[in-house]
Amino acid sequence: MYIKRNLSLDLLLRYSWPILTPALLWAAMVLSAYHLLGWTFLSFSFQPITVIGIAVSFLIGFKNNQSYDRFWEGRKIWGAIVNYSRTWANQVLHLVTNLENSAIAKEELAHHHQVLIHRHIAWLHALRIQLRQPVSFSLKENKLVEQFMDRHRNNELICETIAPYISETEVEEVRHRRNVATHLVKNQGRYLRALRKEGLVNGFDLLMLMKCLEECYNFQGRCERIKNTPFPRQYAFFGKVFTYIFVLLLPLGLLDVFIGSSATASPMPSIDIFLFLIVSVLTTWIFLTWELVGNNSEDPFENRSSDVPMTALTRTIEIDLRDMLDESELPEKLQPKDNILY
Repeated sequence: MYIKRNLSLDLLLRYSWPILTPALLWAAMVLSAYHLLGWTFLSFSFQPITVIGIAVSFLIGFKNNQSYDRFWEGRKIWGAIVNYSRTWANQVLHLVTNLENSAIAKEELAHHHQVLIHRHIAWLHALRIQLRQPVSFSLKENKLVEQFMDRHRNNELICETIAPYISETEVEEVRHRRNVATHLVKNQGRYLRALRKEGLVNGFDLLMLMKCLEECYNFQGRCERIKNTPFPRQYAFFGKVFTYIFVLLLPLGLLDVFIGSSATASPMPSIDIFLFLIVSVLTTWIFLTWELVGNNSEDPFENRSSDVPMTALTRTIEIDLRDMLDESELPEKLQPKDNILY
């Protein structure tokens, strides 16, 4: 998630150059063909272009609105995960207690608390890494942007990331699972059942703890629904097609606006050439950039500059939960890279 109020010039140019350069070349080609080759048939009234532009604007606006809803839903889900993670730690600390066996040591009880809370942190890491795995419809940025993002990617592996939080036996148990996060929550339930047999959790408290685990599955399922359900391709595909049709026709209509019916043999005023190129390129940049904004909001878990900062949220949760365990060596808050918080 980009956290600076205004986009940096570097990032802006990386997104803009692949749009500006072809737009300038296309406008120059149309102008050259009209003026130098005498292809006057290229020019036609700008009014049909206006109608197409209005229709495309409505479509892009609808697409961007729905795309933002997907991003905002993803952010709300992770906000709820933050709250329920704190609730889970609070319930573990106060419901997993010495009820029947007075001989149990405080150190052993603290160990149970640590296992349950650390496994929850492992679930958070596993979930965010799973959500960032590419799928067939994942967005591919242009080469300049990909080079920029490659500087920030660290290609985390699930088992290596969660190894500090769970036992080696459990790491090996989940290593070959298709959905590691699901099995970590399952192991939480199995561990709670063992604690119930030891008399460290009563029946009512166990129900409360299991209800919290149920919410973990609910949040995971909501994230997976967004991740595995692409934005309806009829809107995404035809939105892009109609936008490209508009920007390709745009210079043809602008010939009528800036050049008019002047003969090809007569010299064209330099100011008309300048205004023609500027308006054509600028309008193309606006429409294609706005269409690209919608594309970047469709899938909020892809680890791009505009996505939900799951790593930062996970680090925040980890700091809070380990602090509730009274641990002394807490990780530092995650810092943005080039004004991007991941």
